[in-house]
Amino acid sequence: MLKFLMPHGGSLKNDLLSGLTVALALVPEAVAFSFVANVDPLVGLYAAFIMGFITAVFGGRPGMISGATGAVAVVVVALVSTKGIEYLFAAVVLMGCIQIIFGVLKLGKFIRLVPHPVMLGFVNGLAIIIFLAQLGQFKTKTATGEQVWMQGQPLLLMLGLVGLTMLIIHFLPKLTKAVPSSLAAILTVTLLVNLLDLPTPKVGDIASVAGGFPTFHIPNVPWDLSTFQVILPYAVIMAAVGLIESLMTLSLIDELTETRGRGNKECIGQGAANVVTGLFGGMGGCAMIGQSMINVNSGGRGRASGISGALFLLVFILFASSLIEMIPLAALTGVMFMVVIGTFAWPSIRLLAKIPRSDAFVLILVSAVTVFTDLAVAVGVGVIVSALVFAWKSAQRISSTVSFSEQGAKTYALSGQLFFGSVRSFHDQFDPSNDPVEVIIDFQDSRVFDHSGIEAINNLTERYHTQGKLLRLKHLSRECAALIDNAGTMVDINVIEDPQYHVAVDELG
Repeated sequence: MLKFLMPHGGSLKNDLLSGLTVALALVPEAVAFSFVANVDPLVGLYAAFIMGFITAVFGGRPGMISGATGAVAVVVVALVSTKGIEYLFAAVVLMGCIQIIFGVLKLGKFIRLVPHPVMLGFVNGLAIIIFLAQLGQFKTKTATGEQVWMQGQPLLLMLGLVGLTMLIIHFLPKLTKAVPSSLAAILTVTLLVNLLDLPTPKVGDIASVAGGFPTFHIPNVPWDLSTFQVILPYAVIMAAVGLIESLMTLSLIDELTETRGRGNKECIGQGAANVVTGLFGGMGGCAMIGQSMINVNSGGRGRASGISGALFLLVFILFASSLIEMIPLAALTGVMFMVVIGTFAWPSIRLLAKIPRSDAFVLILVSAVTVFTDLAVAVGVGVIVSALVFAWKSAQRISSTVSFSEQGAKTYALSGQLFFGSVRSFHDQFDPSNDPVEVIIDFQDSRVFDHSGIEAINNLTERYHTQGKLLRLKHLSRECAALIDNAGTMVDINVIEDPQYHVAVDELG
């Protein structure tokens, strides 16, 4: 049992204390994301409890924290406002089913296709989003309900408490690691505010976190094709956003802890959690990079940290809401500011001048798109731009070395990858009209990747064929040789000791 709770080692005490810290930080986040989605705060809190518990037990990344997230909340705003909350629950159930299918088909491995500059951009973009989200705590409501920036003494008090929280988190680990510094900071600032009766906003000023145990509830929607057509687009987007953020966070935690999570298992765990969440009145969610960073930095390494965090949150909802509502927002804001500092990849700033300009551009682009749109779009844009840059660079690297035999035969020894992007460079290597009557093209240091490459070879053989010249193709794979349409008497394809690989063409299986 202990090995299951802490598969990568660690301390059960640290996991439990870290879980308590995470639970405290989850409350305002879940409430805030509920407001974003236009649902009751308990809908977000239930999602945080259910998501956190199920993914901690069944997910593929011990120590990672899941819950209600802003990335999912912004997707469902239109659905809730037009169709109501019951359609949200149905969409969350469908979202979970899609994620389970994704994991069963073992598609989580495709996270490996995300280049490192995209990962850095993702991390930096999320750090900026977390920072901007905390700025809302420095606003207050006027008598007319308008949100305005704090001024004067309230602002100074808020800044002072935030600063005190950050100082405790930074310096306490230098003195002792017996208690997570984030938990100690929250408790210290909470006691200070309540004992001195300092006039500063608290969790209870946002909303009440009191509630009962979540109950089973089948979404009250017509279960027909029209409903499916309404919720499917939202479910697909939520599933994509949730899995991308979860798998990216998994990769980040892998790097921080020098351990390895299981992406496909995490997809299934996230899916199962969302199915249950939708059936118990939650808004759905995914992995949370901020809370996961708090957990790891507080010493949480095993499943016990996520399980205890979820259970502590449930205890807050059922029995300790009045105590949680006494926590000043400044303390939680200070914790999140430290998360921002720890999450942002500061070395990436220095790297901008040292890495290729294309990688620097991708890093900045992904960060900006993450902030101004959403994570799924940012990662998609980053991967596409990186792929295009790679294709362009690879297209420029195809070349040939020319030599002549004693009999006067001309040999082109190719090097580089032959694919759609390098077809033009490939054709530029040859001069059929001026070449001798016997020409040899050696593909030993070249590889054909796609149908465009096959067509380029086809066209080249046709050019030599019309000139009445003998063309020999050496070290071409058997598959490529079988697809050369113009191989007549003037074209000799040597397949002895040729490489064995498959080409991405429509004609094959």
